[in-house]
Amino acid sequence: MKVLFCCEDTRPEPWLKGLHDALPGAEIAIWEPGAAQADYALVWAPPQQFIDEQAAGLKAMFNIGAGVDALLPLTIPAALPVYRLEDAGMSVQMAEYVAQAVIRFFRGLQSYENDMAEGIWQHQRNPKRADYPVGVMGLGKMGERVARALTVFDFKVNGWSRSQRAIDGVKCFGGMEQLDDFLSQTRILVNLLPLHAETENIINARTLARLQPGAFVINVGRGGHVVDDDLIAQIDSGHVSGALLDVFREEPLPESHPFWKHPKITLTPHTSARTLAADSIAQIVGKVAAMSRGEPVTGQVDLVKGY
Repeated sequence: MKVLFCCEDTRPEPWLKGLHDALPGAEIAIWEPGAAQADYALVWAPPQQFIDEQAAGLKAMFNIGAGVDALLPLTIPAALPVYRLEDAGMSVQMAEYVAQAVIRFFRGLQSYENDMAEGIWQHQRNPKRADYPVGVMGLGKMGERVARALTVFDFKVNGWSRSQRAIDGVKCFGGMEQLDDFLSQTRILVNLLPLHAETENIINARTLARLQPGAFVINVGRGGHVVDDDLIAQIDSGHVSGALLDVFREEPLPESHPFWKHPKITLTPHTSARTLAADSIAQIVGKVAAMSRGEPVTGQVDLVKGY
């Protein structure tokens, strides 16, 4: 068995060691142009040349992340099965990241920090939880985990996805025809959608205006979901009170981007849910073993739908 690793901006050493340990006897190598044909491949934002050279002989290609938007511009043969990671330790990270962000906004912790930095000792009003309904856009494995986590804190949680879902304790909306209803019942918007043609720019002037006054936006999906200028305009107007952004159209975020200096926008460097090499390798090796036994394998990507 030969496995190729073709992952841009990913430190290869822990992946190569983990693959060697988990697949003794297999040939594990970093892809280089002209490399001999492999059986399986681990990829992240691979070049088209990799697909052109390797696709015909691959039994499967594994995307080492939950989002596959980097694969969508590529020409990938329909006969090549592509699999994404299913959780692999990312959903609990995402749940804790979003939960702290929601609670930080709800409890006004930034205002307290500002006061204390100025030597001011004062209490703010106690917020009413009913005034802060949370809306989670995208109800895949991570979105569902986030929505369930927020119900633990007794928030009213709404969820929206392109197809109707059912989650205990969460009011679910489905399809574009129910998007406006979802937004009108949301004050804290959490975006976890996959990025594809139908969801690009979905957080824009029109959709932001549908949110409840004083809304707060948390984007942990992809930067392409947000129209940057529209978000800034809605914050400056006062309709949106602020945002926490973890993902951006260009990463690293350019020094000249206005997000950096906006006083009501908090930034983190795409760190809400990091891919864990050990957990990911264990999942991929399990899928390879299932394939060898002729068993069905979950997590296959529909490249037409984009997830």
